[in-house]
Amino acid sequence: MKLTGNSIIVATRNPGKVKEFAHAFAAFGWSVQSMFDYPDLPDVIEDGTTFADNAIKKAKIIGDALNLPVLADDSGLCVDALGGDPGVYSARYAGTHGDDEANNRKLLTELERLRTADDAGEPLLSQAQFVCVLVLYDPHSGEHIETRGTIDGWITAKPHGEGGFGYDPLFYLKPYGKTMAELTLAEKQEISHRGHALRALTDRLREFQS
Repeated sequence: MKLTGNSIIVATRNPGKVKEFAHAFAAFGWSVQSMFDYPDLPDVIEDGTTFADNAIKKAKIIGDALNLPVLADDSGLCVDALGGDPGVYSARYAGTHGDDEANNRKLLTELERLRTADDAGEPLLSQAQFVCVLVLYDPHSGEHIETRGTIDGWITAKPHGEGGFGYDPLFYLKPYGKTMAELTLAEKQEISHRGHALRALTDRLREFQS
């Protein structure tokens, strides 16, 4: 897959994701456009059973609508104590898509229900993993590139930090002594699930562009 031009379209209306993608692709020499720049695009129902299913569906629907290459991601939080939930339902865990506060509140409620008397006061509730799958789709060739990134951490009993979005204030990184929301954007991009997936993608793109 060989792309031309110096911009890339990302199939998201999440401003936090747009910011992270713009930061990543700036180093690649590209600017980022998103669905904010194309307000008439259809909403995509994310009804896949895996992150890859949803990312491929979004990339193809938006790419075919624009007749341009499109990058889509699906990402979420998988919590060990909850059997991998909320998983693909991370963005709508509490019922309304993109309500970060409600999603975080529900996550803590579900984990608090599992606490025992011995756990009282424990600041870390469960091991967890952030997962991101990226798909870059070219409607002209029908080809797509898929990459995946993960990061392991813990869910904290209380949110910390003002940065990031989603579950970042509850996702604690033991090696850093911080939640994801307490990292700078550059720090987060270096270690996050989306950062890992983006580096894998740009490495693949450099191979095709050379």
